[in-house]
Amino acid sequence: MHLVVYSKESLDKIQCLVEDKFQEIQNSDRSHFQFPGQPCTSEHLQILVRAVPVKQGHKLRIVWPITPSILHYKDGPCKYLGHLIGHKGEGSLFYVLKRLGWATGLSAGEGVCTSEFSFFKVVIGLTDAGQDRMQDVIGLLFRYIQLLQESGVCKWIFDELSAICETGFHYKDRISPMYYVLNISSNMQRYPEKDWLVGSSLPSDFNPTTIQKILNELSPESVRIFWESKKFEGLTDKVEPWYGTAYSIEKVSPSTIQAWMSSAPNENLHLPAPNVFIPTDLSIKNAQEKIKLPVSLRKSSYSKLWYKPDTVFFTPKAYVKINFDCPHAINSSETEVLTDLFTRLLMDYLNEYAYYARVAGLRYHVRCTDSGFQVTLVGYNHKLRILLETIVDKIAKFEVKPDRFSVIKEMAIKDYQNWKFQQPYEQAKDYFSLILEDQSWPWMEQLEVLPCLNAEDLAKFAPIMLSRAFLECYIAGNIVHEEAVSMIHHVEDVFFKGSNPICQPLFPSQILRNRVVKLGKGMNYCYSKEGLNPSDENSALVHYIQVHRDDFKLNVKLQLVALIAEQAAFHQLRSVEQLGYITLLRLRNDSGIHGLQFIIQSTVKQHGHIDIRVEAFLKMFESKLYEMTKDDFKVDALKKLTQQELIYFFDENLKVGATRKKTLSVRVYGNQHLAEYNSQKSEAVQPNTVQIDDIFSFRRSRPLYASVR
Repeated sequence: MHLVVYSKESLDKIQCLVEDKFQEIQNSDRSHFQFPGQPCTSEHLQILVRAVPVKQGHKLRIVWPITPSILHYKDGPCKYLGHLIGHKGEGSLFYVLKRLGWATGLSAGEGVCTSEFSFFKVVIGLTDAGQDRMQDVIGLLFRYIQLLQESGVCKWIFDELSAICETGFHYKDRISPMYYVLNISSNMQRYPEKDWLVGSSLPSDFNPTTIQKILNELSPESVRIFWESKKFEGLTDKVEPWYGTAYSIEKVSPSTIQAWMSSAPNENLHLPAPNVFIPTDLSIKNAQEKIKLPVSLRKSSYSKLWYKPDTVFFTPKAYVKINFDCPHAINSSETEVLTDLFTRLLMDYLNEYAYYARVAGLRYHVRCTDSGFQVTLVGYNHKLRILLETIVDKIAKFEVKPDRFSVIKEMAIKDYQNWKFQQPYEQAKDYFSLILEDQSWPWMEQLEVLPCLNAEDLAKFAPIMLSRAFLECYIAGNIVHEEAVSMIHHVEDVFFKGSNPICQPLFPSQILRNRVVKLGKGMNYCYSKEGLNPSDENSALVHYIQVHRDDFKLNVKLQLVALIAEQAAFHQLRSVEQLGYITLLRLRNDSGIHGLQFIIQSTVKQHGHIDIRVEAFLKMFESKLYEMTKDDFKVDALKKLTQQELIYFFDENLKVGATRKKTLSVRVYGNQHLAEYNSQKSEAVQPNTVQIDDIFSFRRSRPLYASVR
């Protein structure tokens, strides 16, 4: 047995705690269990498995049994091979497959791993065209493996990977205490004492023989190919007994793989170039002022800059977020879908060059928001500006490439189609957004619009979307304020300056924010919907209490209530009453309107019963608040907030029967509870309860909160 304790207490106190809790456990001197042998015999190798998935899309999983890399963890053989086979830069396998229009994604690395056996896995998402060219895709994969075998193991690539891993380990972001202790306790069972903290994170010994050995095991003789597609429906002859997956198996000989390699297109596969984004300046910059909260550094008609230097963590990292508020981006289902395609294409265009930044620890993302789109960068600050300028340039010079548009549109359609396969509680949360948020559009409308859009539509839309914009920016971390101002000056110059600017400032009438429906005091609202996946047994309830418009002190009170109630809610509703496997209490913030929500998903309990039990928990929690001692309540950071103030806040807004309480329940019914769904339609509506039948009629009938910003 191995124990890891994570605490802010002194070592003496931790030792007393451990001795008190664990001293009765006897040391039986048992050795580790051994599981000799291999899970795959010859009959499990050289096979092709066709399977029918639940969701739309095509996927290839190519798997080989290999020598466990844990036996050579300092050599990092699987890290090296995963880095190269999974690379997405120019000349890589994914680069070629993407250019051919055959792949939507690729990952590679060691999967299931023990000290006795392990597997190396390559996963490739396929387009419709790639689905039809599976043999060529497999052929190109083995051709790339052959290239690695013939090129030999490159020391410069290993050294580069080792440097990235070392920097990443020393400047790793904090993780939750739970995951930290789980990781360390696992390492204690796998590695020598000197490597308990490091584990396999730092490949440091360059051993070409070890890497070459694993590489040689990625052979046609031991391959296992798993091919998933809805196109296989009706073409399989077996059913997996646990989940009912339809599948078939056939043999694939090495000679067949060799034939696929020979017939695959003759593409210029090669090793990656040196990574220019690896940081070499990791110095910490001295903040001139000890700023505790973000400050507004500058504002113009084009942008506003918020700034917060790092005065806590002292790591060579920075964070940049730029919100592009574009009124033309989100005024209908169609424009929201076009904005989604715009951001997807941007990410697609950036991949070839900016993938090197991601490998080096500089992450980026472009995504839709409820006011336009957002650019986020986070990682080592040394070369962050280079990446920012690249992204800004791609946005400014955006053009629609018809071949890539077709692939991205195909991916988007499948993602939208797969919405109905989300967990019921996720569906319920989306219905919440539709009910509460004035500028939100239904998934079904977007799915209806998407197939009708073409590359020309996006080419016309993009300059219109960017024609009016306001940029709200936040820069934090190891960056001095002069650098932050300079970055935003550059962004403004690109978009708003010059003889033919891309963007114009917003008119005052365009400075609008997403607004939220105001629920009636003392009212309960209920929206019920049948789950979209007819085979899903799970039902979900989201019980929401709308509390207040954004206010610092009220926010603190609500957060403190949630902090105190979270564990108690899980214990009572999940562990004791077993209402559902997913049982969560979470804060909710809709465009500055704050509330509390209970999320429960279950196959065994009916929604009416769950709603009643949530109310019963709130009654029980009310007693808990009154019974808390001063020591229980004492929080150093909240010296000005009294226990009586918190009780008054709870009584006014959350207590069962409170006159100001505003409740909304969204119920999604799985196939186990359809009888309840049908019967509740004819039931008499309870006093102070409104049954929502049409979301948009309801939304139009309700007043809206004032915009927070």
